[in-house]
Amino acid sequence: MPFWRTYYHLVWTTKKREALIRPEIESRLYGYLESKARELGVHVYAIGGWTDHVHLVVAIPPRLSVAEVVKGLKGASTFHMNHGPAQDAHFAWQRGYGVLSLGEKQRPVAEAYVRQQKEHHSRQSTNSWLERTDETDDGPACMDHPINHSITRVGATLDGKDVAPAKEQESWP
Repeated sequence: MPFWRTYYHLVWTTKKREALIRPEIESRLYGYLESKARELGVHVYAIGGWTDHVHLVVAIPPRLSVAEVVKGLKGASTFHMNHGPAQDAHFAWQRGYGVLSLGEKQRPVAEAYVRQQKEHHSRQSTNSWLERTDETDDGPACMDHPINHSITRVGATLDGKDVAPAKEQESWP
């Protein structure tokens, strides 16, 4: 088994940002999300949210992608909320999600932020980066140029050109 420490702050919203996470269903929803995450092999450090979205601080094993985990949690929890005990027949999540990676030192800060969601929203002290979700893939801006450094090996090409076959060579900008 590999050694891994992969921490993420996940956030996603209810359909049309409707206030579907009411106090009477919150504990059932959060409990189910934690249970489903555990079933997937994901460790949940914190879960919290507001009436229209949920945050999780999690550790996801490298055998799973973030997209797989989010899809599994959103899909299963929607089904559970609409078909389980005390049905809530109109519960749904919006397409998309937000994800930020965390280091070991940032994790406790993220956990506190997630656990204090109600206070943050009541006091309007939310962090816009940690609240952001989107349907489209809105990753960091890509560089306009290819990577300028590489290690080449015998018979390899770089940008379509043959490179020195005798030994490894490094080319730096």
